[in-house]
Amino acid sequence: MNSLRIFLGACPLLVWAAVERPAPAGAQVLFEGTSPYHNIRVEDRGGLRLLTFDGTLQTRMSVRNPLEGHFEYIEYFHLPWLWNTQIARVLMIGLGGGSAQRQWAAYYPDVYFESVEIDPLVVQVAQQFFGVREGPNQRVVVEDGRLYLRRSRQRWDVLLVDAYTENRYGAFIPYHLATREFFRLAHDRLTTNGVVAYNAIGTLNAWQSDVIGSLHQTLREVFPQVYLFPAQTSQNIVLVATRDPRRRTRLELEQMARALETSGRVRMPGFLNRARALREQPPGHFARCGVLTDDFAPVDGLLTRGR
Repeated sequence: MNSLRIFLGACPLLVWAAVERPAPAGAQVLFEGTSPYHNIRVEDRGGLRLLTFDGTLQTRMSVRNPLEGHFEYIEYFHLPWLWNTQIARVLMIGLGGGSAQRQWAAYYPDVYFESVEIDPLVVQVAQQFFGVREGPNQRVVVEDGRLYLRRSRQRWDVLLVDAYTENRYGAFIPYHLATREFFRLAHDRLTTNGVVAYNAIGTLNAWQSDVIGSLHQTLREVFPQVYLFPAQTSQNIVLVATRDPRRRTRLELEQMARALETSGRVRMPGFLNRARALREQPPGHFARCGVLTDDFAPVDGLLTRGR
């Protein structure tokens, strides 16, 4: 779960202070510091490198093999290949420990991948401790994601969103990255076959299901098709929104996934299983969930409501 704080002005100067706290038993603290947005901690524990923001785990990475140990939902960010087999340019809002960035750099080195992260200290930590590297096809920009998208005139084949902030109710999506106006902007910045893949924390029928429902209904206001892919090992759901108006079935997606694996275009292990995770129809109560707008986006309030 990568994290992004709401901030609509210019980026502040990088100011952070190192602090010392006791590490959990068996953990080796590599870094701890405070930026204008987070208290950031990096530690090694049980063969994994862990990144936390304000005490909440954001990224896991195997120390032995940086392409392993990540959260399952990261693999759902490869699903846009099912709708666009000619992906050349990807924009991601949110960096964290760079799990998606490492995978795309390793599996699709010919794809240009640009990341937007509001916290410059997060960028430094990702580069120093999690192997995030910039190069001809990997770039990191320090800016608010929505502002960057608005100012840019580039067209993207894929937009990935993995951004969270926190309040007393827990982690939630920044308001300005969850509204109809934001999704209209995203739609306008996509190519003809463009795809959005959006990570959300919650469940389909219980905990934070109203958040998922409102995101689904808001995306449907802008995109002709929205698909739900619940993770099996965590309470994450990736919503995939497409400009393609034709609805694809699970069988069609499985057939496409097999073809992409066979051709070698998609090299991520387990891609077929991720395509099979599709929830073909949204839960019935989603139809009663409200559309989020810039004038009405109570994302944090929905965290207190369950089903």
